[in-house]
Amino acid sequence: MGIKLARIDERLVHGIVVTQWTSTTNAQRIMVIDDVVAEDEMRKSAMRMSKPSGVGMSLINEKTAITNIKAGKYDNHNVLLVVNNVEVLVRLAKEGIKIPKVNIGIMLDRPERKKYEKSFAATENELQLLKELEDMGISVTYQFAPSDKEVSLKEYLK
Repeated sequence: MGIKLARIDERLVHGIVVTQWTSTTNAQRIMVIDDVVAEDEMRKSAMRMSKPSGVGMSLINEKTAITNIKAGKYDNHNVLLVVNNVEVLVRLAKEGIKIPKVNIGIMLDRPERKKYEKSFAATENELQLLKELEDMGISVTYQFAPSDKEVSLKEYLK
């Protein structure tokens, strides 16, 4: 048990995450790692209201997440990890946190990003960081919703 899936989703917790990804991963806990959200009681309250009944939720900063994961606090849970950028996942992986798979969900289109899919755009640096995760042995795919086709990162690196 522990982290079952790490999802990059700039919207963090929203309908698709709570209704589809939580059940697909059999998550007992949704863990949002975001330093800004961890300090924003109003956003945390809104996110907690959206979680499915019977599913725990952690809304914590990166340092606390690393400490708690390394201490085994979530070893007895199926955890759906949600972050809003790839940099957090790279730092976690470099800290020795086991991430079995990364799901690119929503990385929004911006002027500095190249658009690859409706909800996936990335800079060259972000693509390289995603590749770095793959080079660490972590599977990286794009899939907006569980019912959508899963596309390997390799398709975007061509």
